[in-house]
Amino acid sequence: MDLPFAPSERSTLGLEWELALVDRSSGDLRSVAEHVLTACLDDARNPGVEPHEDEEHPYVKRELLTNTVEIITEVCDDVAEGVGSLRETAQQVLRHCDPLDVELYSQGSHPFAPPTEQPVTDKERYAELIRRTQWWGRQMVIYGVHVHVGLDDRRQAMPVVDGLLNFYPHFQALSASSPYWSGEDTGYASQRALMFQQLPTAGLPFQFEDWSGFEHCVGDLAHTGVIDDVTEVRWDVRAVPRFGTVEMRICDGLATLEEIAGIAALTQCLVHSLVERIEDGEKISTMPPWFTQENKWRAARYGMDAIIILNADGDEELVTDHLSRELERLEPVAKRLGCADELALVEDMMREGPGYQRQRRVAENHDGDLRQIVLDSSARTRMSINGGRTV
Repeated sequence: MDLPFAPSERSTLGLEWELALVDRSSGDLRSVAEHVLTACLDDARNPGVEPHEDEEHPYVKRELLTNTVEIITEVCDDVAEGVGSLRETAQQVLRHCDPLDVELYSQGSHPFAPPTEQPVTDKERYAELIRRTQWWGRQMVIYGVHVHVGLDDRRQAMPVVDGLLNFYPHFQALSASSPYWSGEDTGYASQRALMFQQLPTAGLPFQFEDWSGFEHCVGDLAHTGVIDDVTEVRWDVRAVPRFGTVEMRICDGLATLEEIAGIAALTQCLVHSLVERIEDGEKISTMPPWFTQENKWRAARYGMDAIIILNADGDEELVTDHLSRELERLEPVAKRLGCADELALVEDMMREGPGYQRQRRVAENHDGDLRQIVLDSSARTRMSINGGRTV
């Protein structure tokens, strides 16, 4: 299968933020996405233009469940532009949530909502997903943050994917925010990481020597009916041919734009650094798949306390210690890309602790009342969207 790679400016960005709609008082999920989407679309439509059935807002999208919206950006030159775009769109969404007594909530999972009771968006592609995946598909009460980074040469795509896989546990540990599932503490920092990989073509990507290997894989998947097209390849790190990007999809939902800025800067700097190394003739080192898989499990289980595998020799180190050194290494890259301030937010995230730690503290301080987790997180999200510093 021939997969043309769209023209893309090097190290440009696109951001995606999945947000649940929750009741302002109870913290429970509210299936009012269609109302919010329609209101946002009315704002965006030119006066006098009649709506049509398939019309969509450019930056506010529907998701699998009717309790969820996704906010996206256009192609952005730097992290500040991308985060500013998310903020502007999120402020619009919040205006339409307020009359409904609804707040925005983004963590890896909702802590107590029964997954199988959440209504699915009335679209054929979502109906087909549920028909095929059954119980697992009905468990997807999960939310994430995705970062696209542009590449100007598709020959770089597979080595960059391999390089980002070496940092899988770092992203997972920083963002882990789904310890609770259907009212129970799972004992994991990220339940989402292990839940999402149950879907076909989700989870860890395969590793390919070059672009033709990726094309061959996608062709095989399409030929055997696993997918209809490449967009249904939902790997945690993937090339996106239609955008000319590599997409980092590892992260659990993040409550604040400051956290998103830190993750976006880290992603952009890592990709830019990998491309420079490739152009200098360096071969990007990889680990055996069994090490990569183990790193994912360790970060999902232990979060910031994970001892991760660093290389094919099996050397190990605490994830936070290794990340601290990598942040120092990437400082010059961040300065060149104009995201040094945003990359510094990763240190703040490490010091303050990720969502799974905060959720357990909130639950403990409120005698195990999981509603308070949602209310606390949504309050942080509102403050961040409205310009208040939260990290």
